[in-house]
Amino acid sequence: MKTIAIIAGESSGDLLGSHLIQSLQSKRLDLKFIGVAGPKMLKEGAMTFFPMEELSVRGYFEAIKKVFHLYSLRKNLLNQILTIKPDLFIGIDAPDFNFWIERQLKKQGIPVIHYVSPSIWAWRKHRIKKIKQSIDHMLTVFPFEKKIYAKADIEATFVGHPLAEMIPLKPNKKKAQGKLKIMRATKVIALLPGSRQGEVKWHAQLLIDSAIELTKKIRDVKFLVPLPTRETYDIFSRTLFKNAQAQLDIQLLIGHASDAINAADLVIVASGTATLETALYKKPMIVIYKMSSISWQILKRMRYLPYVSLPNILLNKFFVPELLQNEATSGNITLKAIEILKDAPYRKNLFIQFTKIHHQLKQNTSYRLNKIILKFIK
Repeated sequence: MKTIAIIAGESSGDLLGSHLIQSLQSKRLDLKFIGVAGPKMLKEGAMTFFPMEELSVRGYFEAIKKVFHLYSLRKNLLNQILTIKPDLFIGIDAPDFNFWIERQLKKQGIPVIHYVSPSIWAWRKHRIKKIKQSIDHMLTVFPFEKKIYAKADIEATFVGHPLAEMIPLKPNKKKAQGKLKIMRATKVIALLPGSRQGEVKWHAQLLIDSAIELTKKIRDVKFLVPLPTRETYDIFSRTLFKNAQAQLDIQLLIGHASDAINAADLVIVASGTATLETALYKKPMIVIYKMSSISWQILKRMRYLPYVSLPNILLNKFFVPELLQNEATSGNITLKAIEILKDAPYRKNLFIQFTKIHHQLKQNTSYRLNKIILKFIK
């Protein structure tokens, strides 16, 4: 039996990890996966030392508050992995957590692969020197990243994104609406507040206020709110209860993010992997994000690109609206939503541009993952 140690730090990494495990097990039945896993990875047979949610922190100020806890977790986790002596380590995203562990393991002669490049092209370019010390191979999900690593003499392979394989090029909106039992709404708007508990706390009231304003402007509008866990569902539900007097047609879901996006005419979404999923479903979107003012000030100083959402980064232009921090108000969201819903030429062009992204990222990811990873496991 061969052991692969694997660490994913949030729901997007859990998705990638579950797909990776599926891909490898389709070729090799003698593989065991252990480390930090989310529910999707656990379903594929991975074992976890502690819940993945322990690593899900967004924002620099928020991370500082948990820094000693995270350091302790990381040190203990490293010791557990060294005790196991895995045949390979794969870190999935979570670069601030994973690179330190990867560096220590590489020193001990354990092969290291990192899956999903950190955004060195958008944020901290000097980080690439530390990456070189930490890994043997980088698996990138965006095509332009491979060139950056080639310049730094780091082995890297563009593998595409599994979401581009899972989502059809022409999604079936009516099928998704039928699955969610949506019968009569003239407009369906999906509200995605984020995957972490902290994100939902920051965005819940903003999205509910936006829904209240949009209900006044749009006849028979229905809102779908997919939450990834029972904990995030409870956070949003409590906030909604405080606004119980508002007359909203709003449906909260645990899971079903893909169905909610596919069923929607418009998606209002917290910046993150969900923006890529929305683009692959060819849906118009408004990207939002709020965090503590301290974290925001730090983030602004570190940013190289003018945009933060993945669709805009991939298209290298402001194509979808981004309402961040102080600009993320219910008034601004409502104005932009009405504008998009009235602009048929924009939505038609959006479908074309997002289809180009889909073709770009649809790269038979399973085949590419297996080809690289299985070289490290004899």
